[in-house]
Amino acid sequence: MSLSVVNTEGSQVSTVELPKTIFGIEPNEAVVHSYVVAYLANQRQGNASTKTRKEVSGGGTKPWRQKGTGRARVGSIRSPLWKGGGIVFGPHPKAYYVRFPKKQRRLAIKSVLSVKAKTERIKILEKLEMADTKTKNMTMLLDKLGLAGQKVLFLDEGRNPNSMLAVKNLQRVKVKRARLTNAYEVLNADYLVITVSGLKEIEEVFA
Repeated sequence: MSLSVVNTEGSQVSTVELPKTIFGIEPNEAVVHSYVVAYLANQRQGNASTKTRKEVSGGGTKPWRQKGTGRARVGSIRSPLWKGGGIVFGPHPKAYYVRFPKKQRRLAIKSVLSVKAKTERIKILEKLEMADTKTKNMTMLLDKLGLAGQKVLFLDEGRNPNSMLAVKNLQRVKVKRARLTNAYEVLNADYLVITVSGLKEIEEVFA
């Protein structure tokens, strides 16, 4: 598949061929689904915690005598029935980490990249250069690319500090190193904007 390479003004400067081994495979939906489930599970901190009746403070003595008061019998203020008492079957710290095989990770990202290419949701940018960190510059670039209001993921070769800071106030736009991207972020974006150097890095890493 051949795509136009545009500059920061939105004008075409050349064309580039997307490698079929990465952008032209038959998507494997089952692997993509499994990857997304594993990815979201691995984002969980798993530090939610509650105290059982043996862990809450107090309750050393019986609140009142067993009989003769007319009230229900109770042995401790730490009872789950009391306010401030222990919690029954509450959450406790837990590791949700799921190991996902490397080959399947690669297949998942190739699948979602192929879907983006097939649905024409990829744009190739000559280079991503920002003179400063102003959000206005990034907004202007998105307008020139025809992507205003879209969820956009920029993939560049290396770390791009100015661009990363320029999108800090744009909730629907992200800038990442091409080699560090994952299938979930690609799938979650409406459009991918890949720089020429970022495309070469994707070929090196995922081919």
